[in-house]
Parts: sequence; structure tokens; C-alpha cells
Amino acid sequence: MVPQPNTLLFLVLCMSGVSGDIIMTQSPSSVTRSIGESVTINCKSSQSLLHSFIRKNLLAWYQQKPGQRPKLLIYYASTRAYGVPDRFSGSGSGTDFTLTISNLQAEDVATYYCQQDDSSPPTVLQPRTQTSSPGPWGRGAVL
Repeated sequence: MVPQPNTLLFLVLCMSGVSGDIIMTQSPSSVTRSIGESVTINCKSSQSLLHSFIRKNLLAWYQQKPGQRPKLLIYYASTRAYGVPDRFSGSGSGTDFTLTISNLQAEDVATYYCQQDDSSPPTVLQPRTQTSSPGPWGRGAVL
């Protein structure tokens, strides 16, 4: 018996979400720089985040200041969110990504997180005290 097209579509959708945990690892865990200098934060994923259909890397960078919610800086690995200064830039593809902050300013002091959006369900932000994290968030880099 030949499967109906609807059945095939259902199977493809179910299979697309089947994968092991994606582990996000960030380095370094803390950075000290002077105003006006640059800093690079690295993020490595245990699986490729390059989406085969849309040809985009499903990787975002967030900035979190004490007592505040995380703020989206970069999505699709290199696209700045609205209103984010061009001092912030993202690069990388597949499993290796970087966030670069040029011409550091006092207001840049924060914790920076990478986050993958390639698997579900989404999970809450985990404490940054551990060095690697199952789930979509890296542990954070303190600047």
C-alpha cells in the first residue's frame, strides 16, 4: 500500500524534531577589558545549527544586565536586532560562532549568552555557573 501524502508529511514533521540534546559551550566564562577595546566571545554547538531549508544558522546572542531580562542582540548568527549598535557583530556557521563587541562602552558590562533555536521544547535560562549546558542556552560570559 502506498502511503498517502498527508501521512508522509506528518512523518517528516515528527522526524525533524528527533535529535539528541544540543550542548552549547561558551568561552571564556569571564572577560576583563578597558573602555574602547574589543572583546570576542565564542560559542560552540554540539550539532550544526545551519537549518537546511532556510539556509540560516539558528543561533542568537543575548545580553543580560543584573535584574533585567535578557535582551536579544543578534539572531541568525549575524543579524543585529533592531536598535542594537553596530559595535556588536556576530559571525560563524554550523557549530562555531562568535560575538564581537568593538569599542567597548561602560554600558556593555553584562552577561552574554548564546542560544540555539534548532530544537524544542525551549527551556529556561540556566545558571551560568556551570561550563556547559544541555538545552538551548550557553552558560554565559561575564564582561
